[in-house]
Amino acid sequence: MEERRQTIVHKTVRSGIGFGSALAMVISYTTWHSVGWAIFHGLLGWLYVIYFVLCY
Repeated sequence: MEERRQTIVHKTVRSGIGFGSALAMVISYTTWHSVGWAIFHGLLGWLYVIYFVLCY
């Protein structure tokens, strides 16, 4: 049972990180219209999403 719980948590964390990066890239591209900035902000992930929400 413990092994299954670890697998579920591991998959959830991986999905959350992927979603944060994708969201950051979409926000960045729609705001700045630059693929370079979108890639950079995708690497930052949730940090950029939180920054964008607080500043804009």
